Amino acid sequence: MSAGSRLIEWDDPKQTAARGRDMAGIEFLRAIMSGDIPQPPISKMFVFSFTKVEPGEVHLNLPIGPHFYNPIGMVHGGIAATVLDTVMGCSIHSLLPQGKAYSTLEIKINYLRPLTDTLDEVLVEGRVINLGRKAAFAEGKIIDAAGKIYATGSTTCAVWDA
Repeated sequence: MSAGSRLIEWDDPKQTAARGRDMAGIEFLRAIMSGDIPQPPISKMFVFSFTKVEPGEVHLNLPIGPHFYNPIGMVHGGIAATVLDTVMGCSIHSLLPQGKAYSTLEIKINYLRPLTDTLDEVLVEGRVINLGRKAAFAEGKIIDAAGKIYATGSTTCAVWDA
């Protein structure tokens, strides 16, 4: 007997990426947030949406559900790592001009307390600490509506001419 199911549909991510190459990072992220450019498949799969895209700072809402559960009855840590990697990387992307690209070199995640479906959703925040010519550094956190922190993260990203 099935406990649930999900159908995921997405647009061609190569077309989305191609459109992004003609824009500054913040313009691209805001176009995704507004729906002018299709969301990438990962956001469709996780059903998250950007709620804030400002220079050096990106937030998203992540609905929590049992489809994210690991075998021990809580949200898998990889889900937290993925959304933290997303907002931290996108916060860096928000500061990049057209013609610049980035990629995660490393991430560190600290899990403070378990995420469960007793939470309807969580807010995931990413913020740039430093943007250099070749490397950028950002931090992030996952919080509930009351501001309780569930996980934190930090990242180092490479930056280059696209």
